[in-house]
Amino acid sequence: MSATSGRASPAALGSTRFAAFALLVGNFFIGLSILAPAGMISALAAGLGVPVTRAALLITAGAVVLCIGSPLVAWATNGLDRRRLLAASLAMLAIGHAGSAFAPDLTALLALRLVSMAAAAIFTPQAASTIAMMVPEKERPGAISFIFLGWSLSVAAGLPLVAWGAGQFGWRSIHVALGLGAAIAALLVWIPVPTGLRAPSMSLSSWGTLFSNRLVVSLIAATAVSAAGQFVVFTFLGPLLAGLAGASANEIAVMFAVFGVSGFVGNLGATRLVGRLGVYRTSLLCFGLMVAGALGFAAGAGLFAVMIVGGALWGLGFASSNSMQQARLAAAVPPLAGAAIALNSSAIYVGQAVGSAMGGVLFDAGRLVAMGFVAAAFLLAATAVVYSTRPR
Repeated sequence: MSATSGRASPAALGSTRFAAFALLVGNFFIGLSILAPAGMISALAAGLGVPVTRAALLITAGAVVLCIGSPLVAWATNGLDRRRLLAASLAMLAIGHAGSAFAPDLTALLALRLVSMAAAAIFTPQAASTIAMMVPEKERPGAISFIFLGWSLSVAAGLPLVAWGAGQFGWRSIHVALGLGAAIAALLVWIPVPTGLRAPSMSLSSWGTLFSNRLVVSLIAATAVSAAGQFVVFTFLGPLLAGLAGASANEIAVMFAVFGVSGFVGNLGATRLVGRLGVYRTSLLCFGLMVAGALGFAAGAGLFAVMIVGGALWGLGFASSNSMQQARLAAAVPPLAGAAIALNSSAIYVGQAVGSAMGGVLFDAGRLVAMGFVAAAFLLAATAVVYSTRPR
């Protein structure tokens, strides 16, 4: 594919499936690197000799870097060769994990975490824009949804493995494993992704184009509102289940597993459905599943079996809704797809901050039942925004 033609050469078309798989693997290690501290927070605190609240700075600081870094990196790197950019992102992440494995204290680990997250901020939005340039327009929603399965797998399979491995082998071993995985993913991306894939360089007027596009603004707003609703509950899911339903540690682990597996299944289903229903209808279905799941979770407060069914429905729309958001953004502004998807990623972290803060206020006030209904209200508002973007 040339830098400007937007059409794949026969050689590029022949490697598209391999490239899509490589980008999926890359997203898996990016997602797992972002989420890993949450899965081993107790091991980190014990190993570094700090309170859990201080170890949690690794999560907060990483979210800030990702929120700010995604659009800034998209602006700075939009004209660069995608093959080199994506492989370099994963290579930098591998180096960050290697250094983290030998960090002597929390300060050093936090500094390395910031560098690693700066590298991670590059990958997911630029991977989506890359696969969008490699496939015909009608196949883009399914292709973007496919590579985002890597994120779903990081929640469904990777995070439980991190939690188990940190307990068995220590948090330093987890960083070694993640570093090796990111290095392998960098090599996988380098082999099939064709050289010469570039988007037009971005100017300040390009940002004006994005923010003046009503569809783009609406989709990003829906992402932020949706993320806020989800993190009202998700941040406190363990203690919330214990407080409402007396859930044991094993039952809480089951809920996380159900949510993660449902997220993977939902994303896989969206990949299959989008070709028949279209990206808008599939997106609306995904958001609707989250609303139904949140309402079930809230209404079933105190009944673990009902809450877990609600969590399963919620999970079905969790990752798939974001895949559809990315696909719609890529279709709305093809030349600026990477930047638009980067803004969407930032919206997730803005929503995470807002939702976590609101959930913390409610949790401290003992309004545990209300948390589920507040989450459902946010998700319903996000669904209404998505509905307003229906094609005319």
